[in-house]
Amino acid sequence: MPSEALRRAFEDGPAFIPYLAAGDPSYEDSLEYVEALERGGADIIELGLPFSEPIAEGKTIQSAIVRALEGGMTVDRYFEFVADLDVDVPLVCMTYYNLVFQYGDEDGPRPFVEKAAEVGIEGFVIVDLPAEEADEMRAACDEFGLDLVFIVAPTTRGDRLERMREQVSGYVYVQARLGVTGARDDVSDQTEASLARIADWDVPKPVGFGIKTGDHAERIVRAGADGIIVGSALVDIVAEGHERGDPADEVAARLAEKARELVEGAERGARKRAEADGD
Repeated sequence: MPSEALRRAFEDGPAFIPYLAAGDPSYEDSLEYVEALERGGADIIELGLPFSEPIAEGKTIQSAIVRALEGGMTVDRYFEFVADLDVDVPLVCMTYYNLVFQYGDEDGPRPFVEKAAEVGIEGFVIVDLPAEEADEMRAACDEFGLDLVFIVAPTTRGDRLERMREQVSGYVYVQARLGVTGARDDVSDQTEASLARIADWDVPKPVGFGIKTGDHAERIVRAGADGIIVGSALVDIVAEGHERGDPADEVAARLAEKARELVEGAERGARKRAEADGD
């Protein structure tokens, strides 16, 4: 059966789910940065396993992946990284299926999922794995008690949407807009429509893609999201600190501050939605 850790993260209000690429810009600095996100209020952390062809990512996260790979991040180092982290929130591995399929002594996802469970991963977002081709991954996740999260885009409909519904567990990543990842200066008006299409799914529905500020977080949660997923706005802080040569503790402090801003925005959104609903 899947893990219950991810679902529980949504029980006390909207969940804050930040993303960072493991090993960006170095192993030790990245440990400090991920741990700072928990101090800032993260409920779940999506931890990117860098892949050399990140087709779904915008420039910001592509650059983070390059820095991590240049810093020596590999699949085995990723598992070491997860084991070394001092955090108490659930961790989700976000990566591409080629790395999962080819890990270990046999083709297929089972060895990777087994190792991930061993080091403390609670679930996966496999960016390029269609739900129609996810039976092996779903079976491996069920065997080792992990969740399998899918990304629902504004254009996802019909049989593909129904297949995702059958396969998903933990939460569903609702993509707020079309395109690649990246922080934006506005919030997509597609959010409510995307949430409405999956309103009867029995999993939490956080929204990601383009969330940059506390005000963005407030608007997304007011629109009905069960949480917010934020990557590029945080990776930008890492990149800027790296370019300036700032000490890691200063960058970590800025990450924690941004996390608190986003959490406060999400909480405001939840309060205003409750007021509008008359609760």
